[in-house]
Amino acid sequence: MTTSREQRPHDGGMRDAAVARLEQENAQLRQAVDSHATVDQAIGVLVAAHRLPPAAGFELLREVSQHTNIKLHTVAEAVIAWALGQPLPGPVGRELDAAVQRRPHRAEAPDQPG
Repeated sequence: MTTSREQRPHDGGMRDAAVARLEQENAQLRQAVDSHATVDQAIGVLVAAHRLPPAAGFELLREVSQHTNIKLHTVAEAVIAWALGQPLPGPVGRELDAAVQRRPHRAEAPDQPG
């Protein structure tokens, strides 16, 4: 029969592995939340700058990311920096302009209560 003392080192090793796995998951979740917040902020910049609905702002970011082969969160960081007065990196700026031009333009109507 095995005593509880003999099981502790094995159990401790399993706990250590579980703690390490949970710490890694926690770090990944934190990174995902931070990345999501950055993307949301960049969508807000595009919505305000180009008078787009939020879904279109996300599509612009996605298009720029895909056409430049730059990660979405990196494109989002560049858009936020642009809103704060920094120039857009060349490929991001060119593709963002092209993506905006590809969007269907709605007829501009004066703001009226709806």
